[in-house]
Amino acid sequence: MTNPSGTQQAILAGGCFWCTEAVLKDVRGVQKIESGYIGGHTPNPDYRSVCSGTTGHAEAVRVTFDPAQVDFRDLLGLFFATHDPTSLNRQGADAGTQYRSAVFPLTPEQDTQTREVIADLTAQAAFDRPIVTSIEPATEFHVAEDYHQDYYANNPRQPYCVAVIAPKVAKLRTYYADRLKG
Repeated sequence: MTNPSGTQQAILAGGCFWCTEAVLKDVRGVQKIESGYIGGHTPNPDYRSVCSGTTGHAEAVRVTFDPAQVDFRDLLGLFFATHDPTSLNRQGADAGTQYRSAVFPLTPEQDTQTREVIADLTAQAAFDRPIVTSIEPATEFHVAEDYHQDYYANNPRQPYCVAVIAPKVAKLRTYYADRLKG
């Protein structure tokens, strides 16, 4: 989806939205990230209802980015490199459909590119197990409560952030430093 400013958006679910937001927010070309919920059947979901696993929503992020600096395919590469796309409905200790690995394409091009990236990673045997990331229709994106936005930056010493998010951010900074904002 291209906006009048020339930016585009992508919606990605890599398990915990705090993790995905923390990993992608410092990527060059990323202008905004919002944590939220998508893909469910309950109107106006909130954190408590989504965590119950009964709404069908996934924790996801909506990324606004400048395709002249980082394109959708590059975002997908970073997304797949910094979460486990081989675990069905699970990321670490977080289990349930709300923690599924999913891409919600906003355009036919994003759908095609997502399928191509998954096929390429599969052909390269990039993971020890098959990729189970789903490609789902982009339904309404519900922005999460304010305290979920920029969670890692606001809570770096929280035990979950230290144990789960910090290693993912460190991996990004180590292996993809050339893609980070200056």
